[in-house]
Amino acid sequence: MIEPMSAKPTRIEGLWELDLKVIPDERGSVMEFYRQTEFEALGLPSLGERPQVNAPLSIKGAIRGIHAEFAHKFVAVASGEVYAAIVDLRPESATAGQWIGFTLSRGKGLFISKGLGNSFQSTSNEPSVYLYYFEQEWQPSMPGLACNPLDPDLNITWPIPENSGMLISEKDRSNPSLKTVLKNPSAAHEEKNQTYTNE
Repeated sequence: MIEPMSAKPTRIEGLWELDLKVIPDERGSVMEFYRQTEFEALGLPSLGERPQVNAPLSIKGAIRGIHAEFAHKFVAVASGEVYAAIVDLRPESATAGQWIGFTLSRGKGLFISKGLGNSFQSTSNEPSVYLYYFEQEWQPSMPGLACNPLDPDLNITWPIPENSGMLISEKDRSNPSLKTVLKNPSAAHEEKNQTYTNE
């Protein structure tokens, strides 16, 4: 039986775990990545005209993030497997500074609301492809925050740790700390503009 797309809220407001519709046959399967009417029926926030879709290819151990644009994102895995860590970077939120980890493979996705930090590590032997829709086109000066995915205050349990196969860019390693982001978001935004390039 083919299950329809479903959405389950998490303990962080504005973050939903999604099971996408996957239609298998003897040739493989078709993943229905996005259908506007199903998003509306599930009560998820609008992605507007969805003007940008990215599909980064990441080898095993690679980390991307933590990035939090002030725009909604819908993310899913097209191939391979990733460990996604979503961090609440909204200073006024009841769950500010908290994170939730998800193992995502084909057919699994997340809806990430504005102000939540998106990050992931590729964990499969083959390269992973992480698809995401932006609510608006990414620009270097667009409002948003960046946070260091290795910050000890976050203590994210990355499946592939440092010195054991983790790959991280100097840009992401140099992102501001969680304390800086939550205490002075404008400073974190300024640092993001100097160091951040599209995920």
